[in-house]
Amino acid sequence: MTPVLETRGLCKSFGALTVADNIHFRLDAGARHALIGPNGAGKTTFVNMLTGRLAPSSGQVLLGGEDITRLGQAARVKRGIGRTFQINTLFRNMSVLDNVALGVAERHGTAGRFWRPARVYERVRKEAHDLLVMLGLEDDAGGRVGDLPYGKQRLVEIAIALGLQPRVLLLDEPAAGVPSLESGRILQALNRLPADIAILIIEHDMDLVFRFAWRITVLVEGEVLVEGTPEEIASDRRVQQVYLGEQRNG
Repeated sequence: MTPVLETRGLCKSFGALTVADNIHFRLDAGARHALIGPNGAGKTTFVNMLTGRLAPSSGQVLLGGEDITRLGQAARVKRGIGRTFQINTLFRNMSVLDNVALGVAERHGTAGRFWRPARVYERVRKEAHDLLVMLGLEDDAGGRVGDLPYGKQRLVEIAIALGLQPRVLLLDEPAAGVPSLESGRILQALNRLPADIAILIIEHDMDLVFRFAWRITVLVEGEVLVEGTPEEIASDRRVQQVYLGEQRNG
């Protein structure tokens, strides 16, 4: 079966510094996958190459078997790659519903004329509201984004990304900055996402990772150290030495 997202020999160097070295990776349709590793392992660089924010020095990125290595970010979004970031980029003074509706309107090609026609506007807002219901945010729809707890703001970001109807959803540290009591809300929301969307999370919260992911890739110094099930990763001595031990002691 053709993976929905794949990299072949992906490399990235900045002068003499190599930050991604021959990364072979695949994500199947409906996957629930996590990418972990120590700080500086190259995780965000890798995701930036998947989304087109950063061009690789060599290697390929394929989406559904199509080589998209030379495509820009906007073209990749249109082909089905959605993403959230470590630091949210929401419109804090706008309502939750309007933030999500803008993402939906972008997909419909109506974001530039968001206020008309009325039938398009209503369809966009209904779709946005349905996404909020999916993520348990319907009671917050009319509230100002800047007034929400940070964990809920991260969920609004996910709703916006879903508004683009991605085949692949890349979540860059969805629990970053979220109090531990709220991280369970993130996990609950992730478990509600459509089963056909392939999800890759980049995350330092190991409790979230091991409860969410079916497979885990460990990146160390720009290279894939190991990939496996959560059970295999938890028992791997190399992972314990370079990463999990650091987490437990941190």
